[in-house]
Amino acid sequence: MKRAWDFDVVIVGGGPAGSTAARALALRGRRTLLLERERFPRFHIGESLLPLSSEVFRALGVDDAVRRLGLVEKWGAVFVTPDGATGRYADFSACPEVHEPQTWQVLRSRFDEFLLRQAGAAGADVREEHRALDARFDDDGVDVAFEDRAGARRSARAAALVDASGRFGFLAKPMGLRRPDPALRKVAVFAHYEGVPREAGRRAGDIRILTREDLGWFWVIPLDAGWTSVGVVLDSAQWSAHPGLAPEERLERCIAETPAAAALLRDARRAGPVRTEADFSYGTTRYAGDRWLLAGDAGSFLDPVFSTGVQIALRSGLEAAEVLDRALARGRFRARDFRGYEREQRRRYRHFRRLVRAFYRPEFRDLFFRPEAAPRMFRAVTTMLAGLERPRPGTRLLWRLFFALVRLQRRFPLVPRLAAAAPPLPLPCSTTPRPAPGSSD
Repeated sequence: MKRAWDFDVVIVGGGPAGSTAARALALRGRRTLLLERERFPRFHIGESLLPLSSEVFRALGVDDAVRRLGLVEKWGAVFVTPDGATGRYADFSACPEVHEPQTWQVLRSRFDEFLLRQAGAAGADVREEHRALDARFDDDGVDVAFEDRAGARRSARAAALVDASGRFGFLAKPMGLRRPDPALRKVAVFAHYEGVPREAGRRAGDIRILTREDLGWFWVIPLDAGWTSVGVVLDSAQWSAHPGLAPEERLERCIAETPAAAALLRDARRAGPVRTEADFSYGTTRYAGDRWLLAGDAGSFLDPVFSTGVQIALRSGLEAAEVLDRALARGRFRARDFRGYEREQRRRYRHFRRLVRAFYRPEFRDLFFRPEAAPRMFRAVTTMLAGLERPRPGTRLLWRLFFALVRLQRRFPLVPRLAAAAPPLPLPCSTTPRPAPGSSD
C-alpha cells in the first residue's frame, strides 16, 4: 500500500540554497520541511554577492526586504598586483548586459538568518538544531530520519529530497558522488578585521583582490559594522611545506610578505578568530537522481576568487524548487525527469570553473593587468566576472578571443611578463611576521 507523504519535499540544510528552495516551494503551496543542524545565526564564509543574485531575490519576493537590511553596496571588484602599483577596476555598471550592476557585501551570519526566516515566513516548516541522519528511497517516496534538538530520533516521509547541506554532503558523500578538483587544490586562511581603510564614494564597498607573486591572492571585503573580511588563498603544496605554523601566524606572515596587503592592513586590528578551509573546490558526478536533487555547495563548489558561491547557491535553490514543483504536478520524480536541472548545474559549474582555472595562470594575469587592454574585451571579461552566464553572441566571442590570447601568451609572449617586473617573493609564510596587531577576540 502506498504510504502518505508527511511533506511534499524535505530539504536538508538551511543555507542560501536550502532557504531559497524552501521559500520558493512554500510560495507555490508545497508542504516543505527544512532541517538545519545548527542554530542561526552562525558564522559562514563567502561574503560577496554578484549582481545576478538580485533576480533570485525578486523571484522570492524579498528584494525590497534585502535593501532594507542596510548591507554594504558593491558595484565592482578591484584587482591589484602584488606590489600594489597596478590595479584593474572591474566596474559592473560599465557592462550593458548587466542590468542591475549594484549588489551587496554580506555578513553571512546575518544574511543567511534573514533568508532562513523568509522561508519560514512563506510557510515552510523550518527546524533548526535538527540533524538529518539518513534517507531511504523507494518507488513511492523517501523516508528521512533525523534527530531533533532534544536528541530524539524522528522521521518524515516526502515525495522528494533536496540536499542543500553544503560541504557536509548529506547525500553526495554517502553516494560517492563528490569529486575533488585536482587543478584547484587550495587552502584559505581568513579572519575579520577592524580599521581597514576603504575607498571613497561609491567604490567604498567594492571587493579588493590582492594578487601574490606565487599566484595566490587575498580577498578584502568591506562588511557592515565596520568589519572587513580578509583572507588569503594559497596552493595546498605551499601550505603543507610549513606544517608547524598556527593559522594566526600564517595569516600574519602572508600579509607581511605581500606588499599591497601589508600597506592596506598596516593599522588594522583583528576582530575575531582566524579560520581555515582546505581543498574547498570540488565537483560531482551527478546533481539529480530518483526523487533527489543536489543544490548549492552540496553539489559543487569553486574557488571563491570571483564570488560565485552564493549566486550559484541561490540560483540552484530556485531552480530545484521550480523543477520539483513541476514534478509534484506531474507525479514524476525519476532522474530522467530532472535531466534539464542536471544539465544546467553542470553547465554553470563548467562555465565558472574555466574562468577560475584561468585566473591561476600567470598568462591570464599578464593580459588582465595590462592598462592598454582593449576596452571592449575587458568589458566582456568584466561581464563574466559579474556572474553573467549567457551573454550576447558578441560578448561570448570576446570571451573566447581573450582565452585564446591567454593560451598564446603561454607560448609566445604577447605582452611583458608580470613576473619579470619584480623578483619572486619567498614561499608563503617564510618571512618574519610583522608585529601582531591588537586583537579583540
